[in-house]
Amino acid sequence: MSCCTPDGNCSTGTATAEATDDTTTVYNVSGMTCEHCKAALTNSIGALDSVVAVHVDLDAGQVAVTTSEQPDDALLAQVVDDAGYELTGRAG
Repeated sequence: MSCCTPDGNCSTGTATAEATDDTTTVYNVSGMTCEHCKAALTNSIGALDSVVAVHVDLDAGQVAVTTSEQPDDALLAQVVDDAGYELTGRAG
């Protein structure tokens, strides 16, 4: 039995102070039209190691990705492309 949770946090019984500097980056994504699109992107992007949270805004055509380190735009673009959509860049 592991002491670690699925998100990688470990409970060893000792208290440690760890600062987290999560980064949220908003991307423009084309091709999203429905709840299936939202779920597909949330699952695909959320499976990446450094991703903490994903919020898909269908109306705005944007995806906000919160990562525990600097986001890898090329990797995110590939994951979005593999899911059948197009990451067209960071939102301004």
